[in-house]
Amino acid sequence: MGLEEHREHAHGSVNCAVITVSTTRTKESDDSGRTIINVLETKGNTVLHYRIVRDDILGIKTALEEVMKDQSIQAIILNGGTGISNKDVTIEAVKPFLTKELPGYGELLRYLSYKEIGTAALLSRAVAGVGSGRIIVCLPGSTNACKLAMERLVLPELSHMVYETGK
Repeated sequence: MGLEEHREHAHGSVNCAVITVSTTRTKESDDSGRTIINVLETKGNTVLHYRIVRDDILGIKTALEEVMKDQSIQAIILNGGTGISNKDVTIEAVKPFLTKELPGYGELLRYLSYKEIGTAALLSRAVAGVGSGRIIVCLPGSTNACKLAMERLVLPELSHMVYETGK
């Protein structure tokens, strides 16, 4: 079966959760979270859960565990905490949940970011993968980076990735 045949089977709405990792953002000031939600919903996907958690490994893990209790969630998108500062712990919190990593996501995001922001793209540790039968994607906290990742990488393949995890 070719790629186009795979994509024919992979269509429809995806049930998503969006988790913003930040110690300073509120629902009113979370431009990145709103951008992700708007991009998802504009393309016909459904956001069933949205929350903001602090830059704290235990808090992020707890949020993931709570969202994963909802069996209807097919994709979890986190933003924030993917840099290299001491407070950036999203990757450390998420990696134990991943049974399969998608290294191409991080590589492509850094490549696309490099074209826009130059060598600062090296500071992103964004990752994606599969955990508990769900797609898990970690985006940077920058609103521009979230928009770039969602529009150029995540959305074009989201339903296809969900389809593949269900096989």
